[in-house]
Amino acid sequence: MSSDPTAVDQAPEGDSPFRSERTVRDEAPQFVLPLVVRIEKAAPPARTDALETAARAVLTILSDERSLGEGESAGEWAQAIRDWQDARIRKVVRRARGAEWRRAEALPGITVTGKSAEVRVFPPVPLDGWPKELAKLQVSGTDLDDPEPPMDADLTAPVLWLNPDLDMSAGKTMAQTGHGAQLAWWELSDEERAAWRDAGFPLAVRTAAPARWRELTASAIPLVRDAGFTEIAPGLTVAVEGVDRVRSLSR
Repeated sequence: MSSDPTAVDQAPEGDSPFRSERTVRDEAPQFVLPLVVRIEKAAPPARTDALETAARAVLTILSDERSLGEGESAGEWAQAIRDWQDARIRKVVRRARGAEWRRAEALPGITVTGKSAEVRVFPPVPLDGWPKELAKLQVSGTDLDDPEPPMDADLTAPVLWLNPDLDMSAGKTMAQTGHGAQLAWWELSDEERAAWRDAGFPLAVRTAAPARWRELTASAIPLVRDAGFTEIAPGLTVAVEGVDRVRSLSR
């Protein structure tokens, strides 16, 4: 599976952490958010479930009390989260099974479980400071499939629509959906974030039809743009539709 070093949102103005152009964020120390997906040979997860679970894993660590607060009230991961978000927003997905997975689970982090997928997310680490248990894990070489076509997306929750013109590995796509979930998170108030969290972060990941993709990318919704460092050329990867649906959960 492949990593995703950076992404770009729809609005190029300002000092966005998702811009591809060099900004002041490039001068800051660079961090990465590690995610590890469990892939056992005999029972690999379904691709769509893994994508959705990775997106929820990102939201889970962003909302965890250990990632929040400032000063004396700051959680143990809060400074790492701030440092990570002050620089480029990088996420890297690796895979593990058996003893590798057990060693990963022993490190501080959060395991998020879907229908068939397990994804463990860890507090950000320096680009060159990975724990040895994670640094040894493979980034590429395995992909995932859906045993059956996914059902239509639940339109009462946000939908992360994938670019139908791209052929990305599961790991690359998991990183992209994580970016999309983070963009959605940034759109919300504290009350709306709490409502989404309390509901279990409902969301869907689906590949858009070509005509639908053109509509989405022409609308004023958050868009993820990959910088093109791995697997694909620079361009749009994910459209984040329906963030406003989360707001109804707070009423």
